[in-house]
Amino acid sequence: MSIQEARNVFLIEEQGLAAVRERIGEEFIRAVELILDCPSRLIITGIGKSGIIGQKITATLNSTGTPSFFLHPVEAMHGDLGMVMPTDVVVAISYSGETLELNALLASLRKRVTAIIAMTGRLDSSLARGADVVLDIGVPREACPLGLAPTASTTATLAMGDALSVVLQSRKKFKVTDFRENHPGGSLGERLKVKVCEVMLTGDSIPAIHKDDSALRAIQILNEKNIGAVIIVDGDRHVSGIVTDGDIRRCVVGDPDFQKLKARDMMTPDPISIDDGMLAADALSIMQRHEITVLPIIDREQQMVGILHLHDLLGKGEFRFLV
Repeated sequence: MSIQEARNVFLIEEQGLAAVRERIGEEFIRAVELILDCPSRLIITGIGKSGIIGQKITATLNSTGTPSFFLHPVEAMHGDLGMVMPTDVVVAISYSGETLELNALLASLRKRVTAIIAMTGRLDSSLARGADVVLDIGVPREACPLGLAPTASTTATLAMGDALSVVLQSRKKFKVTDFRENHPGGSLGERLKVKVCEVMLTGDSIPAIHKDDSALRAIQILNEKNIGAVIIVDGDRHVSGIVTDGDIRRCVVGDPDFQKLKARDMMTPDPISIDDGMLAADALSIMQRHEITVLPIIDREQQMVGILHLHDLLGKGEFRFLV
């Protein structure tokens, strides 16, 4: 019974997210434009569970290029309003839209800031009526069986904050190098500070074959090394091409005489390669820009000395850091 109850919570929250997703429209675009035009900071405010979600949204915005700070409504009314600047934009979070402390604060904030964006589940609430833009986070029901504890609604609020953060990140052209500068103490930040020669695969770990080797040999090396690609080199270990697992699949499907093919028949010639002295952060930017996961590493003589996989930069299982 408990397993089914747990699954039902996921179902209710998924339904809530789907409902909010379908209502995203012009108001969301207006909110993004207001934040992009803000020359100072974005202020996030809320109380209780909404405040906790607001603090997480603030952290995500800061790490992805939108300067923000969280303003507690009660502390604001006792002096912290002094942090607010006339050019700031406010995102006020209250599912009911009738939180007394928050609405009392907004009466003061209207005289101090450029615009107020509301996140609320009640479009007819006091908060919604007093805002310049309203982001609708209303969900069909809470996962709490009593309908009292914020559950699906806080999940929807968090997702709306993530949507704002990611869209703003894209509009600002926020890069991996920018992320690294904002995370100098994190594990990802540490990995991206090093040179590629410190994290690349070398020696027998490199999946390399000659262009005259057979297609079957390419598959054998692909399976042995298990990084999704084989590098094609000439006799002087200069990089001639690359064969990915996708290339092999397309050849298997498209050529009935696949076993007669050579590596050169499948390869993409002159693949992107980088110098072994390049920073890992710059290598990751190249991977993102060209939507690739493998890079051959060459030295000053243009000879291949290693290969870099996305896993070597991010750590296995940590692709989440790029959202």
